[in-house]
Amino acid sequence: MPEDTAEQTGAADRSPAAAAPGAITALGRTLSSVVEVGRDLLARRRQNQQAGSSTDAASNLVGNCRALLDHRGEASGLALASEVVTGYRALAPERRLAFFNALAFEFDVDRERVLAAADAYRAVPNLDNLWSIGRAVEAPRQKLFRRVNTAPDGTATLVEMRGHLLPLLKTHPELKGVDADLKELFISWFNKGFLELRRIDWSSPAAVLEKIIAYEAVHQINGWDDLRSRLGDDRRCFAFFHPALRDDPLVFVEIALTNEVPATLAPLLQQEREAPQGNATTVVFYSISNCHPGLSQISFGNFLIKSVVEELRKEIHSLDTFVTLSPVPGFRRWLLSADIDALVPAELVDRVREPVGPVIVAEVYDALKKLCAHYLLNVKSGRLPKDAVARFHLGNGAILHQLNSSADLSAKGREQSAGIMVNYLYDMARIEENHDAYFDSGKIAVSRAVTKLLET
Repeated sequence: MPEDTAEQTGAADRSPAAAAPGAITALGRTLSSVVEVGRDLLARRRQNQQAGSSTDAASNLVGNCRALLDHRGEASGLALASEVVTGYRALAPERRLAFFNALAFEFDVDRERVLAAADAYRAVPNLDNLWSIGRAVEAPRQKLFRRVNTAPDGTATLVEMRGHLLPLLKTHPELKGVDADLKELFISWFNKGFLELRRIDWSSPAAVLEKIIAYEAVHQINGWDDLRSRLGDDRRCFAFFHPALRDDPLVFVEIALTNEVPATLAPLLQQEREAPQGNATTVVFYSISNCHPGLSQISFGNFLIKSVVEELRKEIHSLDTFVTLSPVPGFRRWLLSADIDALVPAELVDRVREPVGPVIVAEVYDALKKLCAHYLLNVKSGRLPKDAVARFHLGNGAILHQLNSSADLSAKGREQSAGIMVNYLYDMARIEENHDAYFDSGKIAVSRAVTKLLET
C-alpha cells in the first residue's frame, strides 16, 4: 500500500524530513513564521466560536488531533500540528495510555468503509476502485502522523512517542496497530537516502559529543577524558544523522585501528596506549549504539558498517581486515535454563551455570566456549539465531569467525556473556553471498575454528 494516496497528499502533509540538510535552518525559520501566523488565525477562530476546552490534557490533545486531521488551511494546520507536538510533550506519563487508546480506536480503520470499497471493486474492478481500497485500509492516524510531522520538532516527537509506546505493547496488545503505523512511516522517512554519515571527533559540536556519551549503550563512556581517548588518532567514531533530527545521532559506531584481530576488550578501552606500529591493517568495530528507542527495528547499522568501511578504505589504504569484538548478551540467560546435559560432561553442568568470576579454570571456560558456539549456531528464534547481536552481524553478511574466552571480565560482560566475546569477520568479497544464504536458507557463515569447538 502506498504511503500517501493522491487524495491525502498535499502541502500540509509533506514531511520536512525530505528536505536537504543544508536547507533545514532556512526551512525552520520559514515554518516558525508560518506557525505564528497560524496561531493567530486559530486564536481568532476559537474566540469567535467561543469554544471551551476540557481540563483533561489527554482529551485536549485528542481534540487537537481531530481538528488537525480535518483541517485544510496550511498556516493554521501547522499551528495545530505544533499544538499537538507541545501537548504530547507536556502529557504526564500516566496519561499517555489514554492518548494511545484514542489513537488505537478513534483513529483506526473504518471496517464498513473497507468492506464497501472491496464490494465496489468486486463489482467494477477498475483502477479508481482499487485506489479506494488502498485509501480505506489506511488508518486515519497515519494521515494524522504525517501532519504532525510537518511541525517543528514533529519528527522527533513522533520518535519519542513510539519510544513511549513500545514498552506498553506487551500488556496492551490492542495498541499494536498504532506501533505498526508509526513503524511503516519511519521506514520511509528514515531510509538510507535521507541519512548523513558524519565522523565524530574532538572538534565536533559539544552537543553532539554529549549525546555520544549519553547514548553509548555497549561500553559506558566514563566522562570527557574517556571520550577523548576513544576519539584519538588510532580510533574513529562515525554516526548517521537525519536532517529532521539535526545534531541528534540515530546510531553510531566506535572503531579501533590495529594490526591484529583482538581477543580481549580491555586494550581497546585503555586510555593510555601505544598507537599501532606502521600503517594499521585491521578495523575493529567494538561498539554500535542505537540512540532512540522509538526507532527500534528500523535498520541503520548494516548501512552504517558498509558506509564506514568505504570511508576508511579511502582514508587508509593499508586496511585489509574488518572485524568486530562483540558481546553475546543472551548467552548466560539461555544457559541458566537450557538442557545442556548432552553438550558437556555431567560434572561440569552445574559449574558452567555458576556466576563467572575474574578467574575460571580452563576446563570450565572450554566448556563455556563450546556451549556458546552451540548457542550461536544452533539456538534459534524462528529460522534465525536467538542472539540479537549474532542476528545483526550475520544478517549483514559477516562470518562467525572466533570466540574469545576471558575477553570481557567486567561485571556486565561476566553476567551476560560469561566473559566471552566474538569476532565477526566482514569479508567484503563475500558479504553479499553470505547475506543471501543467511536469509534464503538460514545458513550461517562460520569459520572452521568455531565449528571445531562443537566436535570436542
